[in-house]
Amino acid sequence: MCLAVPMKITRIDGFQCTCEARGVEREVSLFMLQDEELELGDNILVHVGYAIQKVSDEEAAESWALFDEILAATDG
Repeated sequence: MCLAVPMKITRIDGFQCTCEARGVEREVSLFMLQDEELELGDNILVHVGYAIQKVSDEEAAESWALFDEILAATDG
């Protein structure tokens, strides 16, 4: 199973960016989204260090809500 995590872009430098999610920062390649217009504050789905899709704030929040639900179910 593959998993992509929504992260918010905090810095862009060419085809590289820094993203943040829940206090965790990662360096991410934007190479696969080079035809997409990306700006600071945009949300992207990150899979193994690569941005694979731009998503809305609502989609990112829904993903995190589902992750939280899964974690809560597995804690018990």
